[in-house]
Amino acid sequence: MTMANARFASFKRLFLISTIVTLGGCASTQGPTDPADPWESMNRGVYAFNDELDRGLFRPVAELYAFVTPRPVRTCIRNAYLNIGEIWSAINSALQQRHFDAINTMGRFMFNTTLGLGGCIDVASMNGQPRIANDFGVTLGVWGVPQGPYLVLPIIGASSVRDGAGDVVNLVGNQLDTIGMIKNVPVRNSLWGLEFVVRREALLTVSKTVDSTALDPYSFIRDAYLQRREAQVLGDADAQSLPDYEDYEDVKADEKALGITPEKSP
Repeated sequence: MTMANARFASFKRLFLISTIVTLGGCASTQGPTDPADPWESMNRGVYAFNDELDRGLFRPVAELYAFVTPRPVRTCIRNAYLNIGEIWSAINSALQQRHFDAINTMGRFMFNTTLGLGGCIDVASMNGQPRIANDFGVTLGVWGVPQGPYLVLPIIGASSVRDGAGDVVNLVGNQLDTIGMIKNVPVRNSLWGLEFVVRREALLTVSKTVDSTALDPYSFIRDAYLQRREAQVLGDADAQSLPDYEDYEDVKADEKALGITPEKSP
C-alpha cells in the first residue's frame, strides 16, 4: 500500500468514527446556540469522544513525556518540528500571494536550520522575526472558499468544513515534503508518533487552564478557533497572538493571552 493510500484509508477510518459518535451525540445534546455552529449537537458528541480519549490516553502520555524529558530537550524537539513546518507555511503564503510572508518564513527556516542547530534553537524569533503559522485551510479562505459550519473532527479537534478539506492537503503537503520522505518506515512512523506527543505536551498548561476557568470548554475553544482562523484569512497582524487551543505552534501566544508565564509551564 502506498503512503497516499494509507493516509486515505486512515482518513476514512476517522470519518467512520465520527459518524458513529454522531449517532450517539445527536440523540442526547441540545440544538445549536451559535449560527456558525449549526451542527453543535453532533460536534459536542465528537468533542466528548475526543475529550475522553485525550484524558484516558493522550494526556497521560504527554504528561509522562514532560516528566521524563528535561525542559531544554523538550524545547529543542518542539522547535525542530516547528522548523520543519516552516516549509509548508512558506508554500501556503506564496499560494496566497503573500510573498513577503513567504520570504520571511523561508528566511526563518534557513536561519534556524543553520544558526539554530537544525531548528533546535529559534534564533529567528530571538532576533525579532516571529513565526507565521500557515496552512492550506487559510489558503482556501484567501482564495474565497467559504468557511462553512464549525466542525469537530475525531482526534484532530476544532475545524470547519473548509479547514477539514484543507487538512487533507496539509497531511500530504506538510509531511511528504519532510518526514514523509524518509524511506525507513519504523523511523518515519516513530517521528510522526513523537510529533503527536510533542504537540500534546505543548498544550498541557493551556488545557489545564481552560478546564479550570472556562464554564463551557467546548464553546470557549470553538470561539477562540473561529476568531483566530478568520484573522488569519484576513491577514490580521494580530492573528498570531490569538489563542488557538488545537495548535501547538502557538503555545507562547496562548500562554501570553491567558496570563501564564513560562515559569509556570510544565
